[in-house]
Amino acid sequence: MQLDAKIPAGPLAEKWDNYRGKMKLVNPANKRKFNIIVVGTGLAGGSASATLAELGYNIKTFCIQDSPRRAHSIAAQGGINAAKNYPNDGDSIWRLFYDTIKGGDFRSREANVYRLAQVSNNIIDQCVAQGVPFAREYGGLLANRSFGGAQVSRTFYARGQTGQQLLLGAYSSLSRQIAAGKVQMFTRREMVDLVLVDGKARGIIVRNLITGEMERHAADAVILASGGYGNAFYLSTNATSCNVGAAFKAYRKGALFANPCYTQIHPTCIPNTGEYQSKLTLMSESLRNDGRVWVPRDPNDKRRPNQIPEEDRSYYLEEKYPSFGNLVPRDVASRNAKEQCDAGRGVGLTGYAVYLDFADAIHRDGKEAIRKKYGNLFDMYYNITDEDPYQTPMMIYPASHYTMGGLWVDYELQSNIPGLFVLGESNFSDHGANRLGASALMQGLADGYFVIPYTIAPYLAESGVSNVTADHVAFTDAARQADAAVKKLMAINGKRTADNIHRELGKIMVDHVGMARNEFGLKKAVGQIQSLREEFWQNLLIPGTDTDYNLSLQKAGRLADTLEFAELMAEDALARVESCGCHLREESQTDENEALRDDDNYRHVAAWGYAGYGEKPTLHKEPLTFENVELTQRSYK
Repeated sequence: MQLDAKIPAGPLAEKWDNYRGKMKLVNPANKRKFNIIVVGTGLAGGSASATLAELGYNIKTFCIQDSPRRAHSIAAQGGINAAKNYPNDGDSIWRLFYDTIKGGDFRSREANVYRLAQVSNNIIDQCVAQGVPFAREYGGLLANRSFGGAQVSRTFYARGQTGQQLLLGAYSSLSRQIAAGKVQMFTRREMVDLVLVDGKARGIIVRNLITGEMERHAADAVILASGGYGNAFYLSTNATSCNVGAAFKAYRKGALFANPCYTQIHPTCIPNTGEYQSKLTLMSESLRNDGRVWVPRDPNDKRRPNQIPEEDRSYYLEEKYPSFGNLVPRDVASRNAKEQCDAGRGVGLTGYAVYLDFADAIHRDGKEAIRKKYGNLFDMYYNITDEDPYQTPMMIYPASHYTMGGLWVDYELQSNIPGLFVLGESNFSDHGANRLGASALMQGLADGYFVIPYTIAPYLAESGVSNVTADHVAFTDAARQADAAVKKLMAINGKRTADNIHRELGKIMVDHVGMARNEFGLKKAVGQIQSLREEFWQNLLIPGTDTDYNLSLQKAGRLADTLEFAELMAEDALARVESCGCHLREESQTDENEALRDDDNYRHVAAWGYAGYGEKPTLHKEPLTFENVELTQRSYK
């Protein structure tokens, strides 16, 4: 399959303007004739629904939560990047572009990333106009702070609640369009199939989570903005309802899935303390601005942290990476934390944690200054651990967080299925092999507010208004198959719950498809996942019925997808015999144990096509070309 990224001609800085100047348009009167489905109400889906409705399109929006406000974007803490250069410290659109390309270890498209940097400044203006309460300096200017992978302060924030405040801004815009009748909002619905007619995306089947009914919805185009797949690891920073289901359903219908092995392990999470936890809690990367990461130099030193003097502490990030110190990118910080713990210098009950210490910052700036920056994060840590981070260091350890892989999309954010567009974390497009902190919110809002309102127009203008309705035979067949799939799950009547099986899958993934991977472990993981998948279909237990609000059934349906998808993640990791960003193959490291890329053989996007249940997927490659940046060994020293 030939993958056409549809990258516009011209110099990098002019591509987006060239595209918008020459694209086909839909006039305002005709916009009212088109119906668009949006799946997801996070920053990408919420902003897209609001903006497209504002333009005049008729929108149907779906979410699995009881309110759009409960989308997982609300959990983002630290901030959102933009190249405003308010601190006057040398930032620019080019520098944001380069930091993002370099942070992704040169495994993303130049054109997409440059566009992201270009529209970043518009996002801040949009959100300020909506009333988002960004932190401000004494003189009234918006405040910025530093984040990993950059040597400038470009991250805008609202204490440790940035995702919540940005989502409320998008939700207010969405609510206005709901009230105006331009958006129909469907809550407690889960997408269970994508409907294609003549090869084009023409609608979806959703399951009403309250009644169990399969509902059919037709449209002229479908937009997926349903988030990532971090919960393949079971324990992650994601809400337990986050899942790969919508994207996987599209993958099974022919949409290519790109770079599934690129999964980010966040270095700053509250460590796991018990076998029966259902999720882990993120402590924002912004804490590394003022917190210093360290471990005892002596593995046998079991004193309380406040009793360990400076000379007996190893501030390993500051020692190893003097230029960036504690603000190295997430993949680097995570691997180094694991390295320290594997060497026996970890702390806490399990030995798999490191300290994040704010004593120096409190002494330098005062307790009240630190409280203003991070107060809610400190309170959250105290409520969970019963330890006061104002008095004693936090304990942190890496955990599954963001996923850079996703459905393959071109420059227009359209998948290889005509009429299916994919936004935010659901697509693969902007972050390469590692996402820099504070860039997820930037991408989600860029895609929803400033990219898809333009790029969906050429497809609609060319395709025209569809005469396909929800009564079409394709919808009838899809709804019947979806209902049969539920009945199949309910009929297994085994002895193991979905949580129990998912927990076992998570251990396989953490052990073999986590921070470090090797050929032996990945092949072992594939075999174990296949065996566990068969166990799932023979021994699953779902109490209750399929006609009420059944959380066990919901989890089982999502796990069925995740078990297939986990194998794809391992296969992708096996096929990429190089290290890049968050994908570390132990066979491919520098002399200093850093990720070693193989640009001659792996400078491409790996886009996988579904070949059927239990069959090995088909690999397609989109070559990556770099005309504006030099491919260098990524270094933060």
